[in-house]
Amino acid sequence: MSLLDCFCTSRTQVESLRPEKQSETNIHQYLVDEPAFSRLPTTRAKDVICSTNVSHYELQVEIGRGFDNLTTVHLARHTPTGTLVTIKITNLENCTDERLKALQKAVILSHFFRHPNITTYWTVFTVGSWLWVISPFMAYGSASQLLKTYFPEGMSETLIRNILFGAVRGLSYLHQNGCIHRSIKASHILISGDGLVTLSGLSHLHSLVKHGQRHRAVYDFPQFSTSVQPWLSPELLRQDLHGYNVKSDIYSVGITACELASGQVPFQDMHRTQMLLQKLKGPPYSPLDVSIFPQSESRMKNSRSGVDSGIGESVLVSSGTRTGNSDRLQTPSSKTFSPAFLSLVQLCLQQDPEKRPSASSLLSHVFFKQMKEESQDSILSLLPPKPSVALSPVSPWTEPECDFPDEKDSNWEF
Repeated sequence: MSLLDCFCTSRTQVESLRPEKQSETNIHQYLVDEPAFSRLPTTRAKDVICSTNVSHYELQVEIGRGFDNLTTVHLARHTPTGTLVTIKITNLENCTDERLKALQKAVILSHFFRHPNITTYWTVFTVGSWLWVISPFMAYGSASQLLKTYFPEGMSETLIRNILFGAVRGLSYLHQNGCIHRSIKASHILISGDGLVTLSGLSHLHSLVKHGQRHRAVYDFPQFSTSVQPWLSPELLRQDLHGYNVKSDIYSVGITACELASGQVPFQDMHRTQMLLQKLKGPPYSPLDVSIFPQSESRMKNSRSGVDSGIGESVLVSSGTRTGNSDRLQTPSSKTFSPAFLSLVQLCLQQDPEKRPSASSLLSHVFFKQMKEESQDSILSLLPPKPSVALSPVSPWTEPECDFPDEKDSNWEF
């Protein structure tokens, strides 16, 4: 079977994997199903889009670029049902072998992941040499886009708690199943119109399970783009004989917490060597440590941090604006944080991976204690009104005659 054949798979969120279909050397024999919290919104079976007919989709607007500009992200309509979906289209002919393997791994693993806080791939198919990935439409887009559009000075702790809790739940599921995410950041945390937080960015995923055995450490060091390096742990940047494990993701959670709290990406404008030295030289950083943030007047406006699939600024800005008298869009002017939040950040940013908590134990941290007392509408009360999207009919998709332009400063990332 060719590599392209591997991509031609369709999946639904309710599909089960029978034991006889599982390979002895696959990670899927170790998959752990975690029951969804009753208060979390879930995708209904009738809402899942399984069509592989390209004529069933109307591409409305391009909302992102990524994967080294090999992928475009579109808001689209599934015409038979009228359902809004997100479509990622990738030119496979321009992908290197490493990129093809990354895409293949993300698609195959996502086919078997069943968790409300992991981004769902409804359908995956090819049109000629183009890979189409159909996913649910995430009305609020990514946490990074929320920062840029509504919270440039950082989010409130209550909103951070709601967003991080969902992301860490998804991360805990991945870790239980022997996977390291390796790309935790605000642009890979998506929020649906119902307030469901999901973790995306599966193209950097790496499995600890090899030949039926689960290894304790990984020595695979891919060529990460500079855009993701600020979130990486010291041991991953160091690339030495000690390797790294799932605790590397916990460090990225700490950096993401600082990102959400300040509206800026720590270490963003540093050279990789300086960044590594900064991460190794002293005690864990706090969201108030100005030495690790870019010294820029425009702050998030000129950020190079990526934004993942969902609905983009081009739609959000036209449908809702930030107003000075809106309490829920205001970030407290005094940049102070609770001891619980600072404790969470410091635990995640420990230099020694063994001193960092696991994702499952992190969910029991005092910072997340209030989550048990909050209703499912809590996060929606902290966000701007759900954007209303006015769509107009467009022509069916046709294969482009030329490659996508090389936009090095794209604000979007797959």
